[in-house]
Amino acid sequence: MTKRTAARRGFLLALLLIAGISQPAWAEYPDRPVKIVLPLGPGGVGDISARIVADRLGEKFGQRFIIENMPGVAGIAASRSVIAAPADGYTLLLNTGGIAASIPLFKQFPVDVLNDLTPISSLGFFDCLLVTNSQSDYKTLGDFIQAAKANPGKLNIGTISAGGAQNLTANYFKQAAGIDVVIIPFKTTPETIIALMRNDVQMVVDFYAALAGNLGDDKLRAVAWAGMQPSPTLPNLKTADSQGVKGFDATSWNAIYAKTGTPPAIVATLNKAIQEVLGDPAIKKKFLGLGVDARSSTPGEIDAKMRSDIQKWAAVIESAGIPKQ
Repeated sequence: MTKRTAARRGFLLALLLIAGISQPAWAEYPDRPVKIVLPLGPGGVGDISARIVADRLGEKFGQRFIIENMPGVAGIAASRSVIAAPADGYTLLLNTGGIAASIPLFKQFPVDVLNDLTPISSLGFFDCLLVTNSQSDYKTLGDFIQAAKANPGKLNIGTISAGGAQNLTANYFKQAAGIDVVIIPFKTTPETIIALMRNDVQMVVDFYAALAGNLGDDKLRAVAWAGMQPSPTLPNLKTADSQGVKGFDATSWNAIYAKTGTPPAIVATLNKAIQEVLGDPAIKKKFLGLGVDARSSTPGEIDAKMRSDIQKWAAVIESAGIPKQ
């Protein structure tokens, strides 16, 4: 425990004793390690950014914040793990925009995310990139849309993970732009890039971190961001919305959640700490290198984002005719 943290807690305890009030459990939070369960495997953007925040929270509180990777379909296993734990703030969940997109893919999602989990704060926001082959004639998003409208059903867009965030973003773009293109799913991002180099697909939709290496090698041409605001990672690249695909907004996000019933004081303590961590310019710089805009939120703001995203992706899935599980 740092001297600063110990002094703060000692002052709080002294006030409680003077007032004749017994010390509540949250006054010593955290007094042991805190676990953050990730519905993701190690090494990806979500994992790396969560570890950056966990390390800084550990320094701030004088307790370890431990990452536990629990990848699985739609984050179900990770969510269940947190819901099964006590509502004491010592088992947290990294929730994601990808889970919001996955919920409408189920006839009955097996976890009540909106009621059994409570939001604490967002960690970051990040958008997919729409990219073309740098040697192709599609030098702008407008070029691609014009060609797609002139040749219905002839152009292809490659993504990974059928039904995943990238794939749904491509379907959403298809609907928002009013074009007839074929969405082709691949197992990995390198496979989509190879297909783009061979002209088997004419566009790829994926997150910045997965495409950064090939963007740096000038193999790919980024033509649009999928969010409503340009990302600080490539601030000069325009959004699809600003290029005529009005209303197109496929921003994804990561956020920290706890089990519902966690004391409000603990939620507030964590929210404040996350705000301070994400406000650090050094942390913001690390996140930008991953293609993530480090940004905290109130619990209500990220709850509203989750709910609106579920509705948005439900409409995209229904319009695309994607079968539910």
